[in-house]
Amino acid sequence: MARTVGIDLGTTYSLVAYVADGLPRVIPGPYGSPLCPSVVSVDADGSVVVGEPARRRLLTQSDRTIYSAKRLMGRGVADVQDELKLFPFRIDPDSQHVIRVRLGDRVFTAPEISAFILRELKSWAEDFFKEPVERAVITVPAYFNDAQRQATKDAGRLAGLEVLRLVNEPTAAALAYGLHEKQRGLVAVYDFGGGTFDISVLKLVSTGEGDIYQVLSTNGDTHLGGDDIDNVLRAAEWEEIQKIGLNGFSGLGEHAQMLREAVIAAKHELSLVDKTFVKFPAPDGGWYKREITREEFERAIAPIIERTIGPVKLALADAHLKPAQMDEVVLVGGSTRIPLVRRRVEEFFTRKPHFELNPDEVVALGAAVQADILESGVKNMLLLDVTPLSLGIETMGGVIAKIIPRNSTIPASAQELYTTGVDNQTGIDIHVLQGERELAKDCRSLARFQLKIPPAPAGHARVEVKFLIDANGILQVHARDLHTAEARSVEVQPSYGLNDAEVEKMLEDSIEFAEQDFSERQLIEARTEAESILLATSKALADDMAAELAADERRNIDAAISLLRAAVLGSDYKLIRARVDALNQATMHLAELMMNRVLHVAVEGKRLEEV
Repeated sequence: MARTVGIDLGTTYSLVAYVADGLPRVIPGPYGSPLCPSVVSVDADGSVVVGEPARRRLLTQSDRTIYSAKRLMGRGVADVQDELKLFPFRIDPDSQHVIRVRLGDRVFTAPEISAFILRELKSWAEDFFKEPVERAVITVPAYFNDAQRQATKDAGRLAGLEVLRLVNEPTAAALAYGLHEKQRGLVAVYDFGGGTFDISVLKLVSTGEGDIYQVLSTNGDTHLGGDDIDNVLRAAEWEEIQKIGLNGFSGLGEHAQMLREAVIAAKHELSLVDKTFVKFPAPDGGWYKREITREEFERAIAPIIERTIGPVKLALADAHLKPAQMDEVVLVGGSTRIPLVRRRVEEFFTRKPHFELNPDEVVALGAAVQADILESGVKNMLLLDVTPLSLGIETMGGVIAKIIPRNSTIPASAQELYTTGVDNQTGIDIHVLQGERELAKDCRSLARFQLKIPPAPAGHARVEVKFLIDANGILQVHARDLHTAEARSVEVQPSYGLNDAEVEKMLEDSIEFAEQDFSERQLIEARTEAESILLATSKALADDMAAELAADERRNIDAAISLLRAAVLGSDYKLIRARVDALNQATMHLAELMMNRVLHVAVEGKRLEEV
């Protein structure tokens, strides 16, 4: 029988785990460690090497070796220009929307690179179990967007795995801790890994029927992690090297990797000792060696650690909680081994965080727990996750109508009815958006499609738009004309060319520009309503019934129309609303005449009992 495993597909290291006798365990690889470096290298003959052997080639074959591919998942070429300056590998010049990395003579996408890592972990598990492994639960950062989640699922498929579920990394960590510690109450999971930062606020409840793990809110930054600490240290050390003029050291290629390995080693040591050395073999013989203290190290990385506190505050605000209300704080990710991180978290939450479980392994352990739940049908544990950003569609005037708000529990579905704004429309454009701003132009575009409808007067069509988010956080959108039953649907596919930096700023921008956005939305909605009533009034005045209006009534209507048209040209939404109300008042008698005629036509020639 094929086995099911949990996989932590990490930026720096990846792990595979399983559950036996009710407890999750990690699976060691051929070198005895459960940590598989997330590194892929391509030999001159085209063969692919993964994990520890590939990591060793970073120094000798840097142009054929890639690390931190997770930071490229679901991202476009334009999104990674700054990061590429720090990587030895090259983007293929033929890349357009999808990033393609050239390693030697071969070219790969980020999902293909990740698939090699997943295939290696699959092999570890099969060697361990002595039987096939075909299914997996794979973890992703909570703040991975739809494109990044799709890219992860693609990687699993390419590796020959059926991906049963994508689980948010902090949620997986809470599963692992809940199983071991049996904690109950409000839990903050602070996940600071190699390439990403996530914060999730969870509510752990024990009921008579089992345990419920409910995610109340989530936030994070997919461009913030241990890699950024390494880059700061590397830049500082490069400045020192340039000052002394180290002969033959270019800072590029293999030299860049030597420097990177040296600062990472120093970083690890400074989590245990007060001072150490950045050292590596000098090109002209001997060693480059410079002492670095923990105080110096912490001063350099303090701004990066502080960047994690912003998303933490936002997640707590979304959950309507204060730091002191947390019953437990859990640390996840290798970067939480840094003493400054632990101190800052303890200072913010005013309580000592948990780090009893290995921070490198805890996400994989939680993934194994979820895999076991799905595989065995365990009923005494329920996982309720959330969607991190609101989802909606663009409506008239460029406003976004949010159909599923952020932090909604998933799986989720919601639907709304829409109509046309122009006579004789033959189609309705459905523009699917993700974000927290009020206007479509400030949100992330996910998909566009059109639903054909028969020509009819404005407002006649009835189109139902339904959003469905599955347990992986992946969206399907359905649109249906209720009159004709014509339907269209789309599963939102990766849009790799979009700018992720804008996505990560969505929540911050939604707060910073809240007042401005709301004012713009009010103005757009007021103008839209005004245009609608002006069009309806124009049609009504062209009708024969308008001839029954008294001369002063017609003058009042014409004056109200002129005033409303003038107000629409301005930017005072309150004035527009007032003029709309004035036109409604002026046309009240005309509306009564029109309604009377409609009723007369409806009942003409019918008996009383038929009405």
